[in-house]
Amino acid sequence: MTAPPSGSSPLQPAAASGKPPIRGTVLAQGSSLILLLALLAAGLVLPLLFMFRQAFLSPDGSYAGLRYFRAYLESPALLNSLRHTVCISVMTTVIAVPLAFLLAYALARSAIRGKALFKAIALLPLFAPTMMHGIGLTYLFGNQGFVTTGLFGLLPFELRIPLYGPVGIIISEVVYTFPQAFLILSAALSVSDYRLYEAAETMGAGRARQLLTVTLPSVKYALAGAVTVCFSLSFTDFGAPKVVGGSYNVLATDIFKQVVGQQNMALGAVVSLVLCVPAVLAFIVDRVVSRKQQAYVTSRSTAYRIRPGRLRDAAAYIYACLAALAIAALLAAVVLASLIKVWPYNLTLTLSHFNFADAAAGGMAPFWNSVRMSLLTAVIGTAAAFMAAYLIERISLWRGLRQAAYFLSVLPLALPGMVIGLAYIFFFNHPGNPLHALYGTMAILVLSGVMHFFSVPFMTASASLKMTDKEFETASLSMNAGWLRTFLRITVPLSLPAILEMAVYFFVQAMVTVSAVIFLYGPQLKLASIAVVSMDDAGDTDMAAAMSVLILGMNVAVRLGYEALSCRLRRRTVAWRGH
Repeated sequence: MTAPPSGSSPLQPAAASGKPPIRGTVLAQGSSLILLLALLAAGLVLPLLFMFRQAFLSPDGSYAGLRYFRAYLESPALLNSLRHTVCISVMTTVIAVPLAFLLAYALARSAIRGKALFKAIALLPLFAPTMMHGIGLTYLFGNQGFVTTGLFGLLPFELRIPLYGPVGIIISEVVYTFPQAFLILSAALSVSDYRLYEAAETMGAGRARQLLTVTLPSVKYALAGAVTVCFSLSFTDFGAPKVVGGSYNVLATDIFKQVVGQQNMALGAVVSLVLCVPAVLAFIVDRVVSRKQQAYVTSRSTAYRIRPGRLRDAAAYIYACLAALAIAALLAAVVLASLIKVWPYNLTLTLSHFNFADAAAGGMAPFWNSVRMSLLTAVIGTAAAFMAAYLIERISLWRGLRQAAYFLSVLPLALPGMVIGLAYIFFFNHPGNPLHALYGTMAILVLSGVMHFFSVPFMTASASLKMTDKEFETASLSMNAGWLRTFLRITVPLSLPAILEMAVYFFVQAMVTVSAVIFLYGPQLKLASIAVVSMDDAGDTDMAAAMSVLILGMNVAVRLGYEALSCRLRRRTVAWRGH
């Protein structure tokens, strides 16, 4: 065997020696990066620019200056909506983050049984559209609700709350944001250095002082992330205010009224820009905070050891049960309502509510439209997000292009879904746009879903690629395997668990979204989540509950399928390593 040239590595790609393949590889990678930037520009940047431009144009197309911004500032109703939205977001954050921290702490720092079950129940709201939370509250605390009537007269007391208004919206938003904050805080609490607690105990610090001086400082960045996520999600949500908001307007419902109800596109664009401001600020704060984050767990750290504590475990178990009961009761109320003939007068079980032929939904077509759209979004979105992460993480050239691609890839995280949907109206519905034919088709629904949910899968893929040793790909290239073949045969199989997680995320989010597609669906392409809104508006609340149950069931089934497939892949990996 001929020895490699002096100063070269045996694993150095053959292309690095100056052979022609390096030119083809660099050209292919550069072309792919430029194509990615073009797609992100067409699917994100240009629509946003068109929407921004619309805020300064009159209906006849002439320049209107700041007229619509002045109209917004002079409108008491719109300013009240802004105040309402801020109030809802602050209250939601103040309530959801502590509740999520308590549950994450109870599961991470106690020895209670059933942790997997408690975690699964806590995450269930992620698989349901936000309208389902409002519908569940209606069946529990509405005028004829299960709790309001004292379990239909079985209890000697009744519990009434002012559901339709800020109280109902806040409860719905807390349920909506709780699992998001719980996931962030659970991840932070799962990686702790036990030596810090031993040192604190040695210095005489009790449990409460350890919580304040060790635990909270170690998860302060996760707390900041949970706060920004809860605030942003509740600030931009449309589903819950639409169902239980009553006459209490928020910015998201104002956009819907301005665009759909009054056809005031320019003022709708202004409200959209206002809706973007807090979300963008929260995104910037989160980016700044994450850059300052330091590693509390090093190679010398020791895992947290849970000591016996009956009183602690009892308190943790009671709280976990209460949290699980609250979430399960809310979702169970919707499931039960979908199976009862006439709530609360005729409690006979029936499946008639799942026959949507006479409802505003127009049959089962919206559900299957959502399944098809979600599958396409999962496949296309996963491929695009993983390829984007690969091009940014693995290419050493084209630094400026890679930085631009990274910025555009994380930008959707700061954009509300309704803003993306409205921007798509202005851009794709423009007669002079060569992409005008996409408007009202399945393609634009899939594109909006891919763009809206792009950032989280992209960051998942980036994290997975950073944990994968580049030597695998270097070895493949050294054996004259092409760049694309190396990508398909080496990189993709090594990242398969992350790819599956990305696909599930795209599918679930596309099934439950309302805000990103409320303006974009065609007459024959109504989606299941949109059908829930339509049926609730028409008074078919029982059928809206039934459609919500179908969405929840489909998402849970997909997640269970993913867990089964992941378990099988892990067993195969362990068996392969054993050989």
